[in-house]
Amino acid sequence: MMVPAVLLLLGALTAVVAPRLLARADWPDREPVVALWVWQCVVAAVLMCCALAMTLSAAAAWQAVRGHVFAPAPHGVVEAYALSATGPWAATTAVALACAGLWSGAMLVREITAARSRLRHQRDELSLRAPLLPGEKPASGRLVVLEGERSDAWWMPGGVPQLVVTTAALRRLKGRQLDAVLAHEQGHAQARHDWLLHCSAALATGFPQVPVFAAFRAEMHRLVELAADDTASRRFGRLTTALALVELNEDRGVFGPSPAPQAHVPQRVHRLLTPADRLTAARRLRLTAAASLVPVVPVLVTLVPALRALG
Repeated sequence: MMVPAVLLLLGALTAVVAPRLLARADWPDREPVVALWVWQCVVAAVLMCCALAMTLSAAAAWQAVRGHVFAPAPHGVVEAYALSATGPWAATTAVALACAGLWSGAMLVREITAARSRLRHQRDELSLRAPLLPGEKPASGRLVVLEGERSDAWWMPGGVPQLVVTTAALRRLKGRQLDAVLAHEQGHAQARHDWLLHCSAALATGFPQVPVFAAFRAEMHRLVELAADDTASRRFGRLTTALALVELNEDRGVFGPSPAPQAHVPQRVHRLLTPADRLTAARRLRLTAAASLVPVVPVLVTLVPALRALG
């Protein structure tokens, strides 16, 4: 039975080729939302290859699994997969892939648990620094102002999402710059970028030796910021959004000769001030459709023997 081997080879090929093609492309920075979707489809295809290879390997190794997987299939379809002609590697492959899947789930649970713990800690600290007034009830989208000497603004997700802005940021942000910051953070919340970051971090942490997962995490952190910048710039203009970024980050050393870890901020400002032309709607649609088909390829590869038997 060669299908699991083909699936694993396809997954490895996708993991190697797709990130390189995306790194060489000139459109992801121009269309970060499309690029986010493409990256998700690529990673989903890699995971789909592993899951299908695990299922077929388990069906080849154990009769009980085979009975469940191929229960509704005709006898000819089962014979087309040549499940009885496999060697001892089938059980090893199935167990290894199953362990990898369980490990991925454990890493995701750990990442979400840690994120919720950080969020609880932030909310507890926020309640101490900005307590509700008597009779006041928390409201969705509530803007919280904190006393602080450092310009900062961030969005706290959860059941009652809140935008937190320091007084130093309010002093620095002029005109509609505060509105642009609010729109940026709302863009993160509406698109649920926190879940993308959790999933990419779980895969990269669980499998640090797999380059595609490390690239996935790095690109998610970069692209979600570009997508949120575009959300703000569409409502309040690119210049206003760029100036808001400068005002918030000027005191952090990100624009100096030795930039801080937020070195991506100057690139974001430059992108806003010198915008490239967007892709046409037709090309965006083609890229989205092509990316959507990538996770379908492993399914088609898996079904080839069955389709031949039925045809």
